[in-house]
Amino acid sequence: MNKDTIIDDYKKKILLLQKYNKQYHSEDKPTISDQEFDLLKKNIIDLENKYQFLKSKYSPSKYVGFKPSKNFQKLKHRVPMLSLGNAFNENDLKNFEKKMINFLSLKNTDLITYSVEPKIDGISASIIYKNGKFTRGLSRGDGVEGEDITQNLKTIKDIPLVINKNNFPEEIDIRGEVFIENNDFKKIEDKFANPRNAASGSLRQKDSLITNKMPLKFIAYTYGYVKKLNIENQTTFLKNLKLWGFKTNPFNKEISGIKNLMLNHKKLEEKRKEMAFDIDGVVYKVNNFDLQKRLGFAANAPRWAIAHKFSANSAISEIMNIEIQVGRTGALTPVAKIKPVNIGGVIVSNATLHNEDEINRKDIRIGDTVNVERAGDVIPHVVSVDFKKRKKFFNTFNFPLKCPSCGGQTIKDYNEITKKQDAVRRCASEGFTCEKIAIEKIKHFVSKDAFNIDGFGKKIVENFWDLRLIKLPQDIFNLDYDKIENLEGWGKLSVANLKFSIESKKKVSLERFIYSLGIRHIGQENAKLIAKHLKTAINFFKLSNEANINKLVNIDGIGNTQLNSIKKFFINQNNLKVLSDLGKNLSISNVALVNNEGLLKSKTFMLTGKLNGISRAEAKSLIEQNSGKIISNINKKLDYLIIGEKPTAKKVNAAKKLNIKVIDQKGWMKMLNKTS
Repeated sequence: MNKDTIIDDYKKKILLLQKYNKQYHSEDKPTISDQEFDLLKKNIIDLENKYQFLKSKYSPSKYVGFKPSKNFQKLKHRVPMLSLGNAFNENDLKNFEKKMINFLSLKNTDLITYSVEPKIDGISASIIYKNGKFTRGLSRGDGVEGEDITQNLKTIKDIPLVINKNNFPEEIDIRGEVFIENNDFKKIEDKFANPRNAASGSLRQKDSLITNKMPLKFIAYTYGYVKKLNIENQTTFLKNLKLWGFKTNPFNKEISGIKNLMLNHKKLEEKRKEMAFDIDGVVYKVNNFDLQKRLGFAANAPRWAIAHKFSANSAISEIMNIEIQVGRTGALTPVAKIKPVNIGGVIVSNATLHNEDEINRKDIRIGDTVNVERAGDVIPHVVSVDFKKRKKFFNTFNFPLKCPSCGGQTIKDYNEITKKQDAVRRCASEGFTCEKIAIEKIKHFVSKDAFNIDGFGKKIVENFWDLRLIKLPQDIFNLDYDKIENLEGWGKLSVANLKFSIESKKKVSLERFIYSLGIRHIGQENAKLIAKHLKTAINFFKLSNEANINKLVNIDGIGNTQLNSIKKFFINQNNLKVLSDLGKNLSISNVALVNNEGLLKSKTFMLTGKLNGISRAEAKSLIEQNSGKIISNINKKLDYLIIGEKPTAKKVNAAKKLNIKVIDQKGWMKMLNKTS
């Protein structure tokens, strides 16, 4: 990369960091996990170390948190509230200790002992005492300046207002974490995303009487400014905090040696589910205060302390129950209801068990202690069971042979390719006779890629179903708006908006209409192929004649699996009634004739990443209008991979391996004689 490209990449990362800092520290609405945030900071610092010409006043090596809110008075910390560097593995800890040994010119690592404290996932605060009295309380803010939240902090019973102890310093800033315990959070979880957000939101209330109603806790762990402190190490300081009336972490320890730190880290990660509060790692501080003073600070972090984070995507929890969910295609999916646990900054209480075979293979039972994994946007799932912690009375889980929704027969389809039964068990009900299938089908019907009805989300579908306002898709176009207007949370304006959204979707393309029906194995691409082949809605409705369905075999991309699904759909009388009623309510447009001589004739394309100023759907339409073809997989038939912002690296690498041309949006627009 040339210098300009490196600087541009660095600036983009700095802007992202500022954005995420604001979301986390000022708005209390983080959009990425702590691990992703830590990785971004590490990437920036790595770039700065590699290229000396990269500098920014907002660098994580210089800047902590985000500027304080305008809602509170801003005050400077007498001693800055700095952040800690992060360790993610044993090598990181070895490097951390090695740097300290070299800095201090020590020959014996045994001279270093650590005060080890679990890192509570809460809000940092600094409590200022003068002559034993609580005089002011500040938030971390940007580390240099904090928000004056004195009155709110005074509502927390764990924070002493007056301390009458002979050895309590004349002046001291006691620092710790404000948090909400998991059991207390359950009572207010409908108002906040997670316990940390609840704690942060409570501390930022303008009215301290509101804060007083929140179950806030405070654990003290260090000090900032201090006058006349006669204590030699962190362990003794923690003991004195308890004597002075503060609560400290019950899992604090004094440990020597990297191997022992790793063992303790593993034990605490396993104990997370048993703790009353969320922790996201362990903090190691050089125990001796004289050594801390000698080591001092590097940029915005102390050389003598580091945070050892837990795994970014897994945690230990306990299965409280196993529930069976019924999907749109009748698939029975077992879901483990687990004891809530923090994984990658997200509170997880559900984990998929995939299917019946998976439960049997892993021998998963209610009550088991399990390892739960969550990576990126992937649904959390149970990886393994800790059989050592299993009790004798934990019974084998018996997968239901009847549908838990309608009580009907369940089946496992036979796969002609593998010559085996599918792992997924399904409700054999067709159409809309099974309640759970019907609800999921209607959710699919109104979804973004189907009818895309604004303001008609999943919760609305469930609510209207319970109120018997909808039972079939056609009911959406014949709603009782007067009844809806009298429902809680609705009014004339919101009902008018809903009515407008529904009315505006009465004209629909044939391909969207086919896709919206939720026929098994008929996704967007197959719906498009069928629509192009049939051209009109009348021809689609004629598929009730099996002979017409068999003609679809001539469509490239439609096989026996799809044909059999379409046959099952049209055999069902309930489905035919739905089609008939929808046909009376809707205007289904015919497929427009395709230009076979366009600029992209005979070329195949695939898209990855976000395009500038154009949606993915519009881009695909533009390609097809110009005689190009969209394919969904990287293979030798692909001519061009169009990449936008944040493309999927896996797709890009796969394309390069097959010598497929990778072009950006500008290059694609040139092919169309356009400018992006």
